[in-house]
Formats: sequence, structure tokens, C-alpha cells
Amino acid sequence: MNKNFIDIDQFSKKQLDTIINLAKKIKKNPKKYSSICKDKTLGMIFEKQSLRTRLSFNIGMQKLGGRVLELNSNDIGFDNKREMPEDVLNVLSQFIDCLMIRNNNHKQVLDLGNQNIIPVINGLTEYSHPCQILGDFLTIQEKFKSYNKLQVAWIGDYNNVLNSLLHLQNIYLFKLNVVIPKKILQLNKKKLLKYKNKNLKILSDPILGAKNANCIMTDVWISMGEKDKNKIRYFKGFTVDKKIMKFAAKKAIFMHCLPAKRDQEVTSDVLDSESSVVLKQAQNRMFIQQAILVYVLKI
Repeated sequence: MNKNFIDIDQFSKKQLDTIINLAKKIKKNPKKYSSICKDKTLGMIFEKQSLRTRLSFNIGMQKLGGRVLELNSNDIGFDNKREMPEDVLNVLSQFIDCLMIRNNNHKQVLDLGNQNIIPVINGLTEYSHPCQILGDFLTIQEKFKSYNKLQVAWIGDYNNVLNSLLHLQNIYLFKLNVVIPKKILQLNKKKLLKYKNKNLKILSDPILGAKNANCIMTDVWISMGEKDKNKIRYFKGFTVDKKIMKFAAKKAIFMHCLPAKRDQEVTSDVLDSESSVVLKQAQNRMFIQQAILVYVLKI
């Protein structure tokens, strides 16, 4: 049976540790892994804009000795008009060894993975962004000796990145404050309740949520493809600025998956500060995704 990488909650702590530890090894000694994916080809389909995911998978696979083929969804008929996506995947499997997809249809990614034809990797959907969060966890582990006593605070929207963060927290059980505007919290209360545990707190006060946090995380308030632009009015007081960072723990780090809307969800003086690790996050995407590729290809 093929291994896929679609959602973090499909994995055990042991399996995730295997991927993270491999990423650390690749980062420490890239030459050792420079031909591990020789004669392997990664196919990539982007139905949404991408900078970091596109670069990190493309360069990452090449640095492992593999090849990369970027496919246009419309050009290959992946739009369900000429052929069923499963039939397209069957044809692709004759030429490529693994498929990474970024789209706005999580069910389709799950269905393709369940076909068990070739490994499927979720490069972001409207529901989750597992590569981002696992890469962020690698960054956190590099910055702190132990994650067990860490306090993480998410201040912002309820979105795909937060879903993956909640999946991760439910496995590793680190302390997490999820700080969401009251209106958005009301709309998503049932979804959030399924993640309930003693180390997870759901709040609507950014100052209270940031108190003594070792890591402050945020993301854009309006996600790619989101239609409700008016919801921005719910985020008054949610901009991560120096005032909020002052309530965090000493030597706290700031994280953002990027792209950022400067002076909206975060001020420029925080985004560009010494506490910001956003570029390290972007860099670590490559190493975690290299490890994911090796893992799903069973090399």
C-alpha cells in the first residue's frame, strides 16, 4: 500500500518523529542524501498560487537527485471534464513516482490518495496545510531545547494552517492557546471542540493568549480564494504588534507561514524583528518536504 502525506492526524507521533529526524539529518549532511531520489520523478499540480511550496518541493527534490515535472491542471485535463481525475492519475503513474497537489478541494486529494496508485502529498488545501506545520515544528525544535514545556499562541483566523496545527497539538500535546475573534469562534465552536484536551485553550483575547507564550503564530485574515472579505472587521485588536509581543515570554519567537499582509495581521516592526523566524520557516519547508518525499517513496 502506498504511503501518502495528506493530513498530520493520519500519522502517529513515532511516524512524525521519523520524518522530522530525517529532515534534521538531511539538513545537517545534504551530500549524504544528494542521490537518494535518483531516477525518481515528482509531479506537481498547483491550482492555487504558490511561492514557498513550489520552490521548496522543486529545489528539494532536485537536491535529492530526483526530477520534477510541474503540470498545469487544465492542460492535462485534471478538471474532470475530459476524464475522471482517477484515470488521469493512472496515466501519470506510468511516468512519475509521486504527486504533490495544491488545490481548493481537500476531498479530491483524499480520494486520489485512497486510490493507492502513487503517493499523494497535500501541498495545501482549503482544509489543511500539513507540510507548513510540520516544517514549523522543525523550526520550533531548532529554537528550543524541548517542546514539552513550551507555550504556543495562535492569534488570528480559523483556517487551514490552524487545522494542521491542531492536528499536531493533539498528537504532541504541547500547550497551545488558540486566540480567535468571538464571531469566528462562535461559527467554528463545534469543529474546535473535537480537539479539546487539557493543554489546549480557546480564547478571544490576544493579550491574554499571548501571555508568557514562547511562540506567537499568525496568518493572513483572508485566505486564498476566500469570498467573505467583510470578516476583517472581526479582527480589531488582533494585529500582532510590539505591545502583544511584550506580553510573550522572554526570547519568544514570532512565526508566520507567509505571505503576510504587513500592518494587518502583523506589524512590519514585528515581522522584520530579531524575534521573527519567518525566513527560517521558509527554508525549513525544503528540509521537511525532502524528508516527506523520502518517507512516502519508501527509500
